[in-house]
Amino acid sequence: MSCVAARTGRQRQRYEDNMRLVSGCIPYRWKKGKADQMGDTEEIIEVLMISSPKRDDLLFPKGGWEDDETVTEAACREALEEAGVKGIIREIPLGRWEFRSKSSNDSCSQEGWCRGYMFALEVTEELETWPEQKDHNRQWVNIKEAFRLSRYDWMCKALEVFLRVMAEDRTLKNEENNVESASISVPDGSENQNMSSKYYKRTSTTKHHGMPSRTNILAHASQEIAMYFGY
Repeated sequence: MSCVAARTGRQRQRYEDNMRLVSGCIPYRWKKGKADQMGDTEEIIEVLMISSPKRDDLLFPKGGWEDDETVTEAACREALEEAGVKGIIREIPLGRWEFRSKSSNDSCSQEGWCRGYMFALEVTEELETWPEQKDHNRQWVNIKEAFRLSRYDWMCKALEVFLRVMAEDRTLKNEENNVESASISVPDGSENQNMSSKYYKRTSTTKHHGMPSRTNILAHASQEIAMYFGY
């Protein structure tokens, strides 16, 4: 049973350039898929979305970033409060997006703009009850459904970056496994450390301007991503 109360009010809310700063995440998990003709079972990825109390669309957990927490702490808190999940957050953000609030009752600033940071969160625990359970139902969906259900362009763009990060992480993990299985001889410890850093290296610079439109995002996904995520 959840004993954590959701934060209310905006006394500690951060603002920048007259925009409300928001932090959120795309919670995800790996799930066993169907076995292929060779009997091998592939893993597919699912993401967690939550309902909105005032609209029919589904969203990712997000909310105000407050001045007594880091941006990743804010994302984890929102995941707990709105979706009732805990997990391992990827410290490098998927990106930063600016969007206009669609609700006059939840305007981000006088002009209604938010600046939001999104992260990937691998879910390790789902709570049976959570602080905002009466306002948000949660639903696990596959990637194709997530794109279809995402109402806003910035959500689709965040999903696109998320897919590329997941594909890159999995490729690097496979490369590392191949290196280990090859029993490579390394002369000294320092060289071994450099090799390990190479295979865990992540690309953190992503341009969000000029992304394909929402209707073309799936068409622009690479064959590698399609293979990994079951398009």
